[in-house]
Amino acid sequence: MAIAQIKQKLITGDELLEMGDIGRCELVTGEIIKMSPTNVEHSYLENEIGALLREFIASRDLGWVFVGEVGIFTRHDPDTVRGADVAFISKERIPKRPRQGFLDIAPELIVEIVSPTDRWTNLQDKIEEYFAIGVQWIWVVEPKRQVIRVYHSPTRAEVIGDLLQGEGVLEGFELSITTLFAE
Repeated sequence: MAIAQIKQKLITGDELLEMGDIGRCELVTGEIIKMSPTNVEHSYLENEIGALLREFIASRDLGWVFVGEVGIFTRHDPDTVRGADVAFISKERIPKRPRQGFLDIAPELIVEIVSPTDRWTNLQDKIEEYFAIGVQWIWVVEPKRQVIRVYHSPTRAEVIGDLLQGEGVLEGFELSITTLFAE
């Protein structure tokens, strides 16, 4: 006797957006993946890095910084919408600040902060997806090791433990990792 498989209805990014606040989650190939709330260290680092980037970017009128799990399409049909801790997108890529929906244009920079519950395989999937849509750099912040991995491709990362320096459009930006993780 054959067993019938019940297929879960896949949802789109637009349908996810219409659901309103359903808690922290991502949409991965049409399925909602729930995520636990961030801890205080994660939240602090996310806001601190976002504020430092915002100050640098605003002073040069370069574009916009988004903080707090901003939704970014990394795939369509079925949709995948990832939540980035911090993202920077330049005015060259998008001339006016987006005001609705999820980002459907790749930011130049994405910052991901590693939480104690994160799995490296899931993080690597996100890194590959981000580069596939045109992200230039990914900073993976590791609070436990107090370092930042700067990815230039899915397989090439430099571990920074002292001073992170911006590249390209972010040239001149500096982030003291020692200060970032100071008690």
